Parts: sequence; C-alpha cells; structure tokens
Amino acid sequence: MLRELLGDEVEDSGQYIAEVIYGANDGIVTTFAVVSGVAGAALDPGIVLILGMANLFADGFSMGMSNFLSRRSELDYAEASGTEHVEDGKTPGRTALTTFLAFVVAGWTPLLPYILDTGLLFELSILVTAVAFFAVGASRSLVTDRTWLVNGTEMLVVGMLAASVAYGVGNLLAGLA
Repeated sequence: MLRELLGDEVEDSGQYIAEVIYGANDGIVTTFAVVSGVAGAALDPGIVLILGMANLFADGFSMGMSNFLSRRSELDYAEASGTEHVEDGKTPGRTALTTFLAFVVAGWTPLLPYILDTGLLFELSILVTAVAFFAVGASRSLVTDRTWLVNGTEMLVVGMLAASVAYGVGNLLAGLA
C-alpha cells in the first residue's frame, strides 16, 4: 500500500534494505550473544560492557569491511568477466558504511540496561532486545509486501534462537571461568 502511494520514493528508500537489515540483525544478535553468554556463565555484569563494546565496534567494522570487499568483488568480477552488471548506484563504500551504522545503532540495544545500570540487567536486556528484533523486522514492511507482524515475528524468532544458543554455551562452559 505504501509503495502504491509513494511509488519510486519507496523503491529508492529500499535500495539499502539488505545492508540495513543484515547489519541491524547481526548487531543485535552478536551483541546479545555476548550478553547471553556472560549471563549464562554467571560472570560479573561489568564484563558485558567490556565484551559488548569490543564486539559492537570490532564486529561492526568487520561486517562493514566484509560488505565492502563483497561488493567490490562483485563489481570487479562483472568487469573482468564481461558479464552485464545492473548498475544500482550502490558503491562498496556506501554499502560498507550502511552495514556498519546499522550494526552499531541496533547493536547498542542489548547493552542499554547495563549502560544505565538498572536492576534486573539480563531480564531487561532480553526485553529491549526482543523489542529491537521485532521493530527492525517490522520496519521491513515499509519496503516489502509482507506484513509488519510477519516480518517482525520472523526476525524476533531468529534472533532469540541465536541468543538461546549463546546462553546455552555460556551456561555449559560456566565452570571454566
């Protein structure tokens, strides 16, 4: 419906949807995996901030640069092989920056209770992370034909499954710390 009303503007706004969703989802998942792993191992909550921040920026940078190299390789391959490449205006630098920013902006969410030093740190982190997964997923409906409920639920389920794996591993290895 939004696409019908706004036409090309919605199409253009969705140009970087893959990078935004990929970066945001991975930012939330990997940061919450750190939170879940530390909670599962029953380690000091301060460790969450140290590992979470290190993960947020190092993994965000890595994702952005991986996206850069991937896009650059795609363009180089098309040029070297003489295959036709549809020009979409997405440069390697822009895809990298979009992925990095989406990763860092969304990836802060699981750390918020720890940054604000609220009570029930892990429980609140679960809650804000679930809301973030759902919101990012639901936002996909702005540039797709799928409903916000389906998109949001899909991302929420995938993200929380990944977090459950991290919690389980942390719990399993808790005795090593």
